[in-house]
Amino acid sequence: MVSDPSEAAIDQIVASCNGDLRGALKALLLVNEHLEAELQQLYAAAAQDSVARGKFLH
Repeated sequence: MVSDPSEAAIDQIVASCNGDLRGALKALLLVNEHLEAELQQLYAAAAQDSVARGKFLH
């Protein structure tokens, strides 16, 4: 039995890729790239809002 939530999540991700570790890693990398792009958009929007309000992020 898996007691660590991280281990359970890893098992679930690998299982969703039919046991293919390479496929699971690729899927995680793609999700990470997507999240990083979203984060960059949020940073850009926050910076633009700060400039519009005369405030600057440091």
